[in-house]
Amino acid sequence: MPVRIKSFSSALIMKKFTIINFLLLISLLGFSQNKPNIIVILTDDQGWADVGFNGATDIQTPNLDRLASQGVIFNNAYVSHPYCSPSRAGLLTGRYQARFGHDCNIEEHAEDDITVGTPSSEILIPEALKEAGYKTSAIGKWHLGDHKDLHPTAQGFEHWFGFVAGGMNYWGTPSGSTRTILRNGQEVPQSELSYLTDDFTEEAIQFISQKKEDPFFIYLSYNAPHAPDQVTKMYLDQTAHIEYGGRSIYAAMVAAVDAGVGKIDSTLQAAGIKENTMIVFLSDNGGRVEHADNRPFRGHKGMLFEGGIKVPFFISWPAGITGNKHFQKPVSSLDLFPTFLESAGLSKENHPQLEGVSLLPFIKEEKQGYPHEKLFWRSVGGFEYAVRKGDYKLYKSAYKKKTLLFDLKNDPYERKDIAEEHMDLIIELEKAYAEWDAKNMDAQWLDPHPENVLKEADKYNRARSNAMRGEHN
Repeated sequence: MPVRIKSFSSALIMKKFTIINFLLLISLLGFSQNKPNIIVILTDDQGWADVGFNGATDIQTPNLDRLASQGVIFNNAYVSHPYCSPSRAGLLTGRYQARFGHDCNIEEHAEDDITVGTPSSEILIPEALKEAGYKTSAIGKWHLGDHKDLHPTAQGFEHWFGFVAGGMNYWGTPSGSTRTILRNGQEVPQSELSYLTDDFTEEAIQFISQKKEDPFFIYLSYNAPHAPDQVTKMYLDQTAHIEYGGRSIYAAMVAAVDAGVGKIDSTLQAAGIKENTMIVFLSDNGGRVEHADNRPFRGHKGMLFEGGIKVPFFISWPAGITGNKHFQKPVSSLDLFPTFLESAGLSKENHPQLEGVSLLPFIKEEKQGYPHEKLFWRSVGGFEYAVRKGDYKLYKSAYKKKTLLFDLKNDPYERKDIAEEHMDLIIELEKAYAEWDAKNMDAQWLDPHPENVLKEADKYNRARSNAMRGEHN
């Protein structure tokens, strides 16, 4: 009898153990499957009007346009800085990068200085998502620190394929102090590279294909259409209708990105995971001075006019977001981090450092009003700065050597400075900026932006003066 009882007890325990394991397995599968895959596609120096979904007619972007139509297009989307490195720091940390003094681009030869770059004490998106079981990959341009302890693999990314610096030729060949492409810290043989935009696309496809069960987060940071202007004949053939040579090459670089996005979309569909994949597309700042198109907005990369900080931006997630929508209220790239947390079932309360908001309740119309009461920008420790509150925007411009005020509701293209008529608003917004800036760090390193701004302003003024020379002779 005791033997029989023992056998029965063992069988019961074994059965219970099996059921628990089964339920645990189901739970884990549900844990992974219910969380969306997330892909951030970031372009470099692409103008507002350089995509079809924002009105481009000369540059054709059918794949981006299709994905945008399947999701939500943000018509008032800002990044947190008007140029590359600081903007990326804001996006990946979900914080104003001035909070940790990342106001400037990282110049060359910083590989031995761990203080130049986004500090390791900051929590990046991949570090938070890994806690929810995500596999993480960074592909393309990094530009957040050349020191090895600031590389993607030291900042939450398990996989990395790309380059650390702010610029790279499109063939991946070393030039001067510019290094070649790295995969998880190791140099990639030149024989494995073709055209970087295509190479980055293929690496993303390989990563997607290998991640069958766990949710994944991919930060796909194309360096296109940043200079140098280099592209293959296949893409150039697609833009032969553009008669201005520089614009035609730039457009071909955008076409390469669009083709890559189409391949990634096809990969997701073939794998049966498109429905539960969130795709975010945006540029790191406004379009560059030459060849990009920021119309109808004023200014370009480096400026705090709308053309320097407003970017093409959409989110597509068929399983979670109703498509064919436009969202008109101002949003920020800082909002991506909390949006991803909510989509993954994680609490923002565990990340009190975040300064963005989840966009999901707003685009699902569960919340009304504005996602942000105020938005701030600071360049090079306050050399230039801007504040947007409601429909009013203050801009302390070094280009114009004055503080400007615009009513963006009635003047979205910033053509009429109303500062003199509204000194009360100037005082209010200056005070708001001072209170915000009091919580920031000084710029921890500098770049040539101030001198370049002044050179550009002088060039602008000389050109206008020369244009009137005959009038006064």
